[in-house]
Amino acid sequence: MTEPTAKLANSLEVLKKLQDAGRVAIRSRDLTRTHRERLIKNGFISEVMKGWYVPSRPDGQQGESTAWYASYWAFLKDYLAERYGEDWCLSPEQSLLLKAGDTTVPKQLLIRTPKGGNNTIKLPFDTSLIDTRQNRPGTDDRAEYNGLHVFSIDSGLIGASPNFFKNHPNEARALLATLPDVSRLLAKLLDGGHTTVAGRLAGALRSIGRARAADEIVKAMKAVDYDVREDDPFDQPIKLGPGPRPGSPFVVKLGLMWQAMRNDIIDVFPDGRSIVDAKAYLGSIEEIYVTDAYHSLSIEGYRVSIELIERVRSGDWNPDAIEGDREDRNALAARGYYQAFQEVKKSVARVLEGANAADEADTAHSDWYRELFASSVTAGLIKASDLAGYRGGQVYIRYSRYTPPPYEVVRDAMPALFNMLRGEEHPAVRVVLGHFVFVYIHPYIDGNGRVARFFMNLMMAAAGHPWTVIPIEQRADYMDALEIASVEQDIKPFATFLASLLSK
Repeated sequence: MTEPTAKLANSLEVLKKLQDAGRVAIRSRDLTRTHRERLIKNGFISEVMKGWYVPSRPDGQQGESTAWYASYWAFLKDYLAERYGEDWCLSPEQSLLLKAGDTTVPKQLLIRTPKGGNNTIKLPFDTSLIDTRQNRPGTDDRAEYNGLHVFSIDSGLIGASPNFFKNHPNEARALLATLPDVSRLLAKLLDGGHTTVAGRLAGALRSIGRARAADEIVKAMKAVDYDVREDDPFDQPIKLGPGPRPGSPFVVKLGLMWQAMRNDIIDVFPDGRSIVDAKAYLGSIEEIYVTDAYHSLSIEGYRVSIELIERVRSGDWNPDAIEGDREDRNALAARGYYQAFQEVKKSVARVLEGANAADEADTAHSDWYRELFASSVTAGLIKASDLAGYRGGQVYIRYSRYTPPPYEVVRDAMPALFNMLRGEEHPAVRVVLGHFVFVYIHPYIDGNGRVARFFMNLMMAAAGHPWTVIPIEQRADYMDALEIASVEQDIKPFATFLASLLSK
């Protein structure tokens, strides 16, 4: 080991000790100047603000946002605890978003603390923190979310502004729908004399079909002479389906998103046609394989050539003869894509024979995923257990402000996706939301984009559309449209993007 390498190794050992202790927000005083400068120079930490740093990836591009977005909430937890002790809390609105499973990095985060100065603290990538001088809520009104001090759901619903219900209707409805009852909420409304809020929440509950809960609030408030005027705070009415009270706000939110997005898709997406020659359709898929593999793998950052893809398809492939980690990774990805593609073709054939596309996707998507990475298991790059079901940890999307849900939620969210696909009557909605909701859930550690495009093309076949390739040249448009759908819950740019590919 050379002397510079040995010195860097020493600095990395210091960084590892901090990370092993659970530290994400790293202060200047946690590192000597020599260690700090060495880690910055080699890309292992990046500056958030003067005196504060977060771990980063040395292979990241200059100015890349991924490290910041991935560490955002953990950094804020450490930073706020250091600066304000225990005497702080996120705003009611941000508390509710987190409780509803929305961990999107906000452009501006508001906290309440008596130590605040109503100051705007600038953070990386055009994000900021405002410390409003307000007392934090009492013990009975507070909760914890991954170490962050937040309002409880009941107190958050009472404290949130009317604009929260207009700007975040899916999250608000999901939380109201998953309340086991309104007894705690009603107690706080009565004790605080919140007549206007009581009317707003009663109207919101009635609008989602919880008339009994709405009546309970109105009758109780009027029984003690409060003048309550019921008012629905939502701009658009959406009814939740009948059935037992759902347990996960995220799953309820998925259903509400689906309802809210489907008309925008139908408005812009072309009609399909009846496929009368299944053999010809399957032949066209085989013909487009090389193009599809090249573009799909390139979108994910693999450097593959047409020649490599052709060699893999013909069986002229020997990973032992390839030198270099990057080449191994590219070759294994190409081999995995070929094997998965063959499984997807079988699924398409079954759909063309009359199988339900949602049932086929439900049954087969785990096979597609396993084939994508089976070669990597054989080569010893990943463990066989990595192919066992959905992810068991948190994932982040490169460059994205959106953070997929915790892994515990995935087990409920994926069955919900397939149920929504089964219940959807319009083929265009199945095409667009089959892709989008899959990546929104992000059920796997890796390969989500590739599997989502397989999803999309299975639904394309069911809708009578040709197999559709998303070109690497349009990667930026593709990713931007997915980002808008994920962060702003506006599906129209993504639906329009996919429709434009069909028009070509």
